[in-house]
Parts: sequence; C-alpha cells; structure tokens
Amino acid sequence: MKVLLICDDYYHPGQVAIDGIEPLKQKGYQFDIILNANDFSIEKLQQYPVVLICKMDEVSQTDKQPWKSKEIQNAFIDFVEGGGGLLAVHSALVNGKDTNALDKLIGCNFLGHPNNCPVLVQAVKPHPVTDGVEQFCETDEHYKIEITENDADVLLASHSPAQGEESKYETEPYFNCKAAIYTAGYVRAQGKGRVCVLTPGHTLEVWLNPQFQKLLDNALKWTAGK
Repeated sequence: MKVLLICDDYYHPGQVAIDGIEPLKQKGYQFDIILNANDFSIEKLQQYPVVLICKMDEVSQTDKQPWKSKEIQNAFIDFVEGGGGLLAVHSALVNGKDTNALDKLIGCNFLGHPNNCPVLVQAVKPHPVTDGVEQFCETDEHYKIEITENDADVLLASHSPAQGEESKYETEPYFNCKAAIYTAGYVRAQGKGRVCVLTPGHTLEVWLNPQFQKLLDNALKWTAGK
C-alpha cells in the first residue's frame, strides 16, 4: 500500500519518522516522503489511500514558516470526506496559529507536555487499531490533549509518573507535577473517510517499539478501509 509521509519540523526531525517506518516496508508498504512542505501539492493527495502526518505547522526543521494554508487544510478535509485515510501522529497534533480547520478534522487541541519521561501506553477497548497491541513503555513526550469532536472513539490511554523539580523550570506548568493519565489514541470518521490519532512518537525508540509498530500497521490499514 502506498502511503504519503509528511514529517520534519524544528522540534521533530523527520529522520525519526523515516527510520521509524523502515520496518513497515517489510509488510508491503511503500512510503513517499515529504520533508520540506514546499514540496507538497494538493494534487499529491489523490495518489494515496492514506496520509501519515507527523509535522507541526512549519515548512521544515530549518524553516519555521507555516505551511498549513486554508487551501491545504480544506484539501485534507476534502481528501478524508472523499474516502481518504489520515493518520496523525505526535507533532501533527500541535495547533498552529491558523489551523482550526485541520485541527477540527484531526479532532483535538494540544495542551502541552512535561519533559521526556517514561510513558506507559495501553489499549482501553478492543478495535481493529488496537488488535494484538500489548501495553508498552518508552521514554517519550507525554502529550496532553483536549478532544474537540464528539464522535472521537478513545482507544488508548497513557500514564506518566510524577515529575520532580527537574521538570522544566519553576514557571512551567509541569514543574513538580503529579502523575498523569491522558488519551493516547482515538479514531473518528468524517464523510467517507477515517482519521486515527496517536499521541506517542517523539523518540525513535517509541517508533521502533514492536507494539507501536503494530499500532502503526493497524492504523494504516484501518484508515485505508482495509
């Protein structure tokens, strides 16, 4: 199956995702990769059943200009409503200054995260996306999100231990914070298409974890309608 991977921003080097999808190629996936968003065109969307985004609203790691124009956001909406699949991972959930349309399609607002810490991820209900996925723990950014769409079906939860005074700076909200449990993944539908959201994915260790690989494989197939 052909998949378009859009990745790379200032805080999330694209090489993490590129190396992270490498094992999936053995399952028959063919990935076309866009690192610099200036290389993206709306016409490309129609060439793929699924698009995997792990990229903030920045052109690239070295160019922090926004790329999610209203035209591009509407194109993603049309793509999904027409039957396309969208898998949004980690940094794709970070809201831009003017990305409301795409944020609504993805279905959440990003609220922040503490320093990298051990994050335990566990399925909370059976679903094709969580089929065969066992709980796993890796050092990661523990994303806190606010789900905005009523049809979001939460499939995964994540837990991090209490953060001590080493957690960022005293003025930061996660300074000396308590243990936390957040949503780690959900699915929703819009029109004829499907959306899957996974919050883990800051480090390569997460991507290469066999359970996260299983999640990616399941999510790609589910969003493609397979």
